[in-house]
Amino acid sequence: MSIAPHGGALVNRFLSGGERDAALKRAQAMPKLHIDAYAAFDLDGIAKGIFSPLTGFMGSEDVQNVLDTMHLRPGIPWTIPILLAATKAQAEKFEVGEPIALVDDTGEIAAVLHLSEKFDMNRKTLCQKVYGTTEEAHPGVAYTMSLGEVFLAGEVDVLKERTIEFQDYNLPPAATREAFEQRGWRRIVAFQTRNPIHRAHEYLTKCALEICDGLLIHPLMGTTKEDDIPGNVRMKCYQTLMDNYYPKDHVMLSLMPVNMRYAGPMEAIMHAIYRKNYGCTHFIVGRDHAGVGNYYGTYDAHKIFDQFDPAEIGIIPLFFDHAFYSKRTNSMASTKTCPGTKEDHVFLSGTKVREMLKAGEMPPEEFTRPEVARILIEWAQSQ
Repeated sequence: MSIAPHGGALVNRFLSGGERDAALKRAQAMPKLHIDAYAAFDLDGIAKGIFSPLTGFMGSEDVQNVLDTMHLRPGIPWTIPILLAATKAQAEKFEVGEPIALVDDTGEIAAVLHLSEKFDMNRKTLCQKVYGTTEEAHPGVAYTMSLGEVFLAGEVDVLKERTIEFQDYNLPPAATREAFEQRGWRRIVAFQTRNPIHRAHEYLTKCALEICDGLLIHPLMGTTKEDDIPGNVRMKCYQTLMDNYYPKDHVMLSLMPVNMRYAGPMEAIMHAIYRKNYGCTHFIVGRDHAGVGNYYGTYDAHKIFDQFDPAEIGIIPLFFDHAFYSKRTNSMASTKTCPGTKEDHVFLSGTKVREMLKAGEMPPEEFTRPEVARILIEWAQSQ
């Protein structure tokens, strides 16, 4: 029996067939709001059930509950509001109770919003509660502070799926659940990543796989920071690793089309909830999960799970310490399993790795697989 979605039912807000055609025709005459790629990805997450139990953009009561209690309602943990913003000038054109056509960043009508509320919220308060800071050097804060002053709430009827590069791997929650069922997997562990997988990541995913039937390598492919490695480069790395270093019967690669918010511990909870909706029973939480800069403690994303009843989270978090290659044991290890000192650890900073790649130098095999290093060198030198 598969794990229940968050809130009990998997949401699907897509219209199809004649119903979609009729809604699209009506939408042509509706007042319109143009949304950016970030909001379009959030819309897609609602439509596909990634954000179950949400059926639309959140209203003021739900947002306040999330900010104050880290719950949508009793028994339903939620830590980051899913919001749709507009400027005051835009919002004045819309009447509560009337539908609005949402035009995405490709210029097409993507959905109809059934506007139930317009509300203001102090964006600095929002940032402090979600990101733990109001510094605009934080990418999540910078984006939030750039939004319009008014938030629009309401259920959505979605008229098109947002397609991305490598769309064949962009399986919605209903499809991953079906795939797990077909494979006979009952215990599935998800690995969240927005970077290429190096040897430490490979080690902890395989440790987790030892107690599960299947591993879902599930890279985030929504909006990310400009200096993050592009998705097409990362995909080549994932595919190469799977072809050479993972057992094909126990691993699956799929994409998660969700924005990276860099909210550290708050985002770790959401990443777990999303994977629960995809049908996973376990979720890997590593060092500095979803972190950026020095805004969060190394293991804050582990500690936040202690603030919830495990039954209401509903997916089992697997906490991993910092992993590395140990010259003393001649194997991958972590601070929990290695008897040596830091001098025995093969560890490279991100800055050092980038310097080596740009210079065409191969990082040590203890740090990354050579096939992956070659892909990254080719990309780095093309920059």
